[in-house]
Amino acid sequence: MPRRYAMPPMGIPRRLRLSLVAGLPMLALALGTMAAAPQDGAGKRQPGPAPRRIVSLNLCADQYLLALADRDQIVGLTRNARDPEMSAAAGRVGSLHVMGDSTEEVLALDPDLIVGVPAGRADKLAALSGRSYRIVELGPDASYADIVAQTRLVAAAVGHAERGEALIRRMDAELANIGKTGGGAVAAYYQRRGYMTGTGTLVDDLMTRVGLVNLAARLGKPPLSQVSLEEMVAARPDYLIMESATEHVVDQGTEMLHHPVLGDIRRLYVPQAWTVCGGPAYVRAARSLAGQLRR
Repeated sequence: MPRRYAMPPMGIPRRLRLSLVAGLPMLALALGTMAAAPQDGAGKRQPGPAPRRIVSLNLCADQYLLALADRDQIVGLTRNARDPEMSAAAGRVGSLHVMGDSTEEVLALDPDLIVGVPAGRADKLAALSGRSYRIVELGPDASYADIVAQTRLVAAAVGHAERGEALIRRMDAELANIGKTGGGAVAAYYQRRGYMTGTGTLVDDLMTRVGLVNLAARLGKPPLSQVSLEEMVAARPDYLIMESATEHVVDQGTEMLHHPVLGDIRRLYVPQAWTVCGGPAYVRAARSLAGQLRR
């Protein structure tokens, strides 16, 4: 039987839940989710031929496949793949098939490789179809090192290892030219409803790369915490990093981010789609932050 997989915690707002998947070492994932090579039902490594019918069951897997696989290898992406607010690769989807949530739809696509398998889904597929599937499990990207490792993992699985190495070389070269323009200033990644992103996350890794210090580390906060306006004002960070979508007030969740008591704190904006998952978008986020800091 296929291996079981850990799922992100539910009961968290959708956008925050997806951010957790991509950027935080959640307890369940930290304990139960590790990147794995393609496997058969017995859990043995199976290099095999390059797959011809690949299905993604994860928003982050969508983006790795779009960067590394041939388009004619991809037969199914998740329903968020075309959402530009969630996927940094939405513009590359084009005519590729986007699936719903139906297990039967996955079976009908007859995949020979499934990337980003959620908990229990592989077991259900095997039970309904009477067969096992080659799978690639993707853990959360909490650092650039994780992105490099998962780029290699997916590239090898889809039969284009050299394409993965070329992408890594390009990312390395771009990141080498960014520099630590933050100069040790303190910043808080502050989200709607007062959530702040802590250390051990992809956002924290981005801050360090551009020379910023995460306020969460100064305050001893966990990977995700709610911080009141009063606490934020008292902490006096040099910068607030926010999702581009919260630059204007659209609801009560974003209204607090524009409260007058925060008016003296400088803002840096990054699209959520660049931080919710790893991959090449990490470079875009780092370049954007560094450029804003220079200005």
